[in-house]
Amino acid sequence: MPTFRDLLAAAKAEITEIDTATADTRIAAGGVTVLDVREPDEFDQGALPGVIHIPRGHLEAQIENRISDKSVPVIAYCAGGVRSAFAAKTLQDLGYTDVVSMAGGFGKWKDEGRAWKKPIVLTPDQRERYGRHLLLPEVGTEGQSKLLASKVLLLGAGGLGSPAALYLAAAGVGTIGIVDMDVVDASNLQRQILHNLDRIGDRKVDSAKKTITMLNPDVDVVTYDVRLEANNILDIIKDYDVIVDGADNFPVRYLLNDASVKLGIPVVHGSIFRFEGMVSVFDP
Repeated sequence: MPTFRDLLAAAKAEITEIDTATADTRIAAGGVTVLDVREPDEFDQGALPGVIHIPRGHLEAQIENRISDKSVPVIAYCAGGVRSAFAAKTLQDLGYTDVVSMAGGFGKWKDEGRAWKKPIVLTPDQRERYGRHLLLPEVGTEGQSKLLASKVLLLGAGGLGSPAALYLAAAGVGTIGIVDMDVVDASNLQRQILHNLDRIGDRKVDSAKKTITMLNPDVDVVTYDVRLEANNILDIIKDYDVIVDGADNFPVRYLLNDASVKLGIPVVHGSIFRFEGMVSVFDP
């Protein structure tokens, strides 16, 4: 019956190991995927920048969704080089053709003063809420953290702003600003899904804030119950990353165009008429 040492020796006999200096050189050159196979509590204490994190126990089940190209060069590491050796052997068995294990692991890497960072950690509630995003290789924890730190301004809480606000909030955009100086009317409810019967007569921005906050308490909703004019637009839009233009008149759209070009802020533009619609992005 083979012992643990026997299994480790057998795995190392079939894989390639590199030292931390070689790994550092290859990572700096680019074109390589770095795979961290430590446990979540270890990863939260610090990791190499830009890595993919899959705990060793979940590797077989998750790796093909996270690294779909089996020809891409992969450097696997753990705390000391043991789990990454087994991980490299597993990847080879799954058909990955260019996999190495970093001897010494993160412990040696850190002791040598090489670059590392403490990952952004989501709370357990956030991990559950955004679980479907975290499964996407293009989003993951890093992408979700960027969403939570982002700021989007909506012009209008009506037929265009309502669905945009709901989906931005559900996705976890951390700050949503809403500009609208209208009140909720019964005729709005057929399309302006931020509002409901109980809020007829309320300010639209107040109604929108209540709906968004009930959907996702992570979101900070900033309301502007004002008419956009030349003397206030720059102050309102200056701190936002993206502006969603759902305005219902041309003067405001032209005003937004001038202000967004001046400040270099991208605008997502939408408009509708009966059964026709248009959407575009203007990135100055």
